[in-house]
Amino acid sequence: MTNWQEHIVSDKGVLLGKPIIKGTRIAVEFILERFADGWNEEQILENYPRLNKEDLRAIFAYTYECMKDGLLFTDIRKTS
Repeated sequence: MTNWQEHIVSDKGVLLGKPIIKGTRIAVEFILERFADGWNEEQILENYPRLNKEDLRAIFAYTYECMKDGLLFTDIRKTS
C-alpha cells in the first residue's frame, strides 16, 4: 500500500489545516469530491498537473486509514 504520509500533510496555516497534497494547496477533500462527481484519474491528472498517480493512491490510502481507525464514521441509516 502507498505510504500516504509521503504525500499528504496538514498545516493549520494552509486551508485551515485540512489534509492537502504535499507541495500544493489541493485538499484531499477536493480531489475526493471530483471522484464523487464522476471524474476519472485521467481527468484529475490532466486538470491538476502538479498531481501524479502516487498522490491519488495516497489519497485513497489515507481515506482507508481514516475509515479503518474509525475517524470517518457518520450515522448511516437504512431506508426501506
